[in-house]
Amino acid sequence: MNLIIVESPAKAKTIKNFLGKDYEVIASKGHIRDLPKSRFGITVDEENHLVPAYSVAKENMPTVKQIKDLAKKSDTIYIATDEDREGEAIGWHIAHAIKKDPEELPRIVFHEITKTAINNALQNARKIDMNMVNAQQARRLLDRVVGYKLSPLLSSKIQKGLSAGRVQSSALKIVVDREREIKAFVPQEYWTIDTLFKKDIEANLISHNEEKLSKLSITNKERADAIVKSVKNDSFVISKIETKERKSSTPPPFMTSTLQQVASSKLGFTPKKTMMVAQALYEGVKTPDGTSGVITYMRTDSLNLASEAVSAVRDVIKSRFGEKYLPKTPKVYTKKAKGAQEAHEAIRPTMLEFTPEAAQSFLKPDEIKLYRLIYERFMACQMNDAVFEQQSIIFSGKENEYRASGRKLIFDGFYALLGTEDKDKLLPALKEGDAAQLQSIKPEQHFTEPPARYSEAALIKKLESEGIGRPSTYAPTIATLSNRTYVTIEKKQIIPTEMAFTVTDILEKNFADIVDVSFTADMEEELDKVAEGENDWQKLLSDFYFPFIEKVKEGKDKIVSLKVAKPLGRACPKCGEELLLRSGRFGEFIACSGFPKCKYTEQVESEKEDKEKKESESSNEICDKCGKEMVVKSGRNGPFLACSGYPECKNTKSISVEEKVSETPCPECGGKLSLKNSRRGPFWGCENYPDCKFISKFEPTTIKCKEDGCDGALAKRVYRGKEVYECIKCKKRTPAEEIE
Repeated sequence: MNLIIVESPAKAKTIKNFLGKDYEVIASKGHIRDLPKSRFGITVDEENHLVPAYSVAKENMPTVKQIKDLAKKSDTIYIATDEDREGEAIGWHIAHAIKKDPEELPRIVFHEITKTAINNALQNARKIDMNMVNAQQARRLLDRVVGYKLSPLLSSKIQKGLSAGRVQSSALKIVVDREREIKAFVPQEYWTIDTLFKKDIEANLISHNEEKLSKLSITNKERADAIVKSVKNDSFVISKIETKERKSSTPPPFMTSTLQQVASSKLGFTPKKTMMVAQALYEGVKTPDGTSGVITYMRTDSLNLASEAVSAVRDVIKSRFGEKYLPKTPKVYTKKAKGAQEAHEAIRPTMLEFTPEAAQSFLKPDEIKLYRLIYERFMACQMNDAVFEQQSIIFSGKENEYRASGRKLIFDGFYALLGTEDKDKLLPALKEGDAAQLQSIKPEQHFTEPPARYSEAALIKKLESEGIGRPSTYAPTIATLSNRTYVTIEKKQIIPTEMAFTVTDILEKNFADIVDVSFTADMEEELDKVAEGENDWQKLLSDFYFPFIEKVKEGKDKIVSLKVAKPLGRACPKCGEELLLRSGRFGEFIACSGFPKCKYTEQVESEKEDKEKKESESSNEICDKCGKEMVVKSGRNGPFLACSGYPECKNTKSISVEEKVSETPCPECGGKLSLKNSRRGPFWGCENYPDCKFISKFEPTTIKCKEDGCDGALAKRVYRGKEVYECIKCKKRTPAEEIE
């Protein structure tokens, strides 16, 4: 028997379907050996090398035992984890966990999970690439050093629960810098001279009295009025008509970043959701021929395409659209962004006969949407360009000159498949030298707009262009910023919170390298060199580690604490110690200075009033029992209507809760949570149901459970008359004062 070890159960199931009884396929379910969760897990040896203390987590022990048992019965053990640095390292860790020499186990790789690809991989096994493993180890240790040493410092100087990260903090600075630009922006007045020539020809004023005009040239009403007067008194002729052919180039095939961007703008998918759906399409879905992977590997920054796939899609284009839509030679795309790496293919369908139309009855709604994007983008990238006829007309007067532009689609090319939102803007047939008459003219005041906030798609594009992070890190980075409440995402805009400014400001002053875009991008290039065998990973680590640790030590003494601990001159009603005004994760509160022996807390008065006000909002409804006003109250099951005449009248009434949306994303998939009604009462449910089946009676927070082996979100609730935080996974309850 032969054993193949992959990462995910879905992938294992798909591969098993392709192979006979001679093969057993098992999943490691991701990393089975890693740095410990509860401690730093890195030591420094005599040679100043950083030594990781890898261990198998308790929850992974059964998987390791299962793999060991199968390995003992197997003639050959194949490592078949994903073909990237992370996958290479996972394979190396698996070998160590089952007490095998990683150098001796055959390593197989494939870009797609199809029968042909798996058989080819088995015939072309290689050894584990230690350069790739060491690049991943270096990244893992760098991230652990920054996270474990910097996060506690921020928590001690600002407030509990804060985190910093090598890529995360650099990405946050990009968002904060954009918000600073917006806040510092001063609108600038400018005017346009909106003009129509007969018949209905829109034209732009390009010069006045031989001065070339730009968008912001006309800065006040007086000048605008003067130009309008000049234009009205001027006489115009058509001095030049120019016609040119322009091509609209085919888009390249998808890689991770562009797939996330297009899925965000066209489908409204979060980057996390895009990757979740793409993973399912890659690992295996139902098809007419059984379960199979229908797209190539989804974590890639390559635009390469297999020649067999290109040849096949050219045949499809020719038969479906005709010869004129097919270029004479296949199109080749190259990666221009900084730091391109990994010898993958671009993301493409693996079976062209499995068209989106054929897939409709096999795939889930979100899967078919994303699959259609990938399928049509791959086909479009090998079609001919679209061709436009572009026309330009110059209207010349004695003092003023205008330009009118139009265009007409003369060959639709790849638009025949993807469609286009660009409409023809046709100009009438005119002749040079003919007189032109003014139809209307109107000055219009405008003000410049501040730069737009980043959307998730725009931030991914920025991170990629700057060389920050890699395909596997874009979605988790944005999710972390949101989960840590450094940013909120409203109407597709990423908005930094006040805490984001505070943290970024401290990091800029004391750890400039961590938030510096160039430094972070340069580090990615150094990691690339490790993967290519051009850099020593231990030297890279020590060059960063020792100066960084010195800065952390300096920061402990130098950074002024922003925590509020103001004496109030009042004694604690429980123990008599002085009460202090403190700041916590959810704002200011009053606590006993005897903490942790005395855990007495109380709300600040203004917060009490706000809470009471929220708990008794007017509903504009009348009690149908006594005629008094009904008010909105908050109970353990969410909001409800109660009579304001309580306790004389105890009438209550449920209210529609469908409109209530949580600020906290779904802890399972990152989607939106909304409060819904059921016969058992209100509950919080994910928008991505049925793909994501997360439900909770209580609204989750962004705080994570700290129980060993549990990463569930905590939900605040009332239990036996006291406020507690309850984990939605392990159900452990912690008193609110201990968390806050």
